[in-house]
Amino acid sequence: MPQYEGIWPVAPTPFHDDGRIDEEGMRRVLDCMVDQGVDGICILANFSEQFLITDAERETLTRLSLEHVAGRVPVIVTISHFATPIVVDRARRAKDQGADIVMMMPPYHGALMRGTAEQTFEQFRAVGEVGIPIMVQDAPLSGVDLTVPLLVRMAREIEMVKLFKIECAQAAAKLRTLIAEGGAAIEGPWDGEEAITLLADLDAGATGAMTSAMIPDQIKPVLTHWKAGDRAAATAAYARVLPAVNHENRQCGFRSAKAVMKEGGVIGSEFCRHPIAPLHPATRAMLMDLVRPLDPVALRWGK
Repeated sequence: MPQYEGIWPVAPTPFHDDGRIDEEGMRRVLDCMVDQGVDGICILANFSEQFLITDAERETLTRLSLEHVAGRVPVIVTISHFATPIVVDRARRAKDQGADIVMMMPPYHGALMRGTAEQTFEQFRAVGEVGIPIMVQDAPLSGVDLTVPLLVRMAREIEMVKLFKIECAQAAAKLRTLIAEGGAAIEGPWDGEEAITLLADLDAGATGAMTSAMIPDQIKPVLTHWKAGDRAAATAAYARVLPAVNHENRQCGFRSAKAVMKEGGVIGSEFCRHPIAPLHPATRAMLMDLVRPLDPVALRWGK
């Protein structure tokens, strides 16, 4: 396994206009991402619309993605679920199919059913026994407060807990404290949330980023320059992409990558399943106005 660094975007899940999974489109999405020079790919995450996908479709997409990527880059499979036996089974299946890492949020279901700190630790420990590296996703969607002491305990006591995708409020401050208190046990401190806080998170010690698949080839130079110690170049590269990243993060969400890939001929439809509404035409138009000057691979890959 290479060092846990670089840019590992989330693959969107393409659908046909009638709502069926577009399997050939999924293969094209993965090829387009590899062609952008990504360091890894994550599937079945929230930005893959995992909450709109059936269990049978999960199985199809996992197998299709791992077989099609075929080791060209490492693949992370998201396995989050409230029930620990289901999470463990998903981890086992992902490992058996060739996944490199699994990503999971703490156990939650809706606004009121949330695992305690101990229950969260127990669920991650159970998955750790499967024997595949784990990324902890610390995102506000779960409503679970993953404190730094809990994360450090997980890193030290669960061998397979390797990576931490921090995308809560004040992510940089949490990353800095996590690295300071966890030391060498924090093998992969990562930025998330579409890179909206990437520069601050890199300054806090983040080594990797999980963005969307909209413009990872344009965001990667920020990490490359930062790793080389060129803060000025990293800052300039970040300033260049920030308007598009901000529009994605605050206005579009996971619909942005599909819109850009549809515009670039990667996929045939940017359909999202109900109750997700399509992008407002004006919001979509502004997205394209912000992305086109960057000339990302996804906007011309299929043309």
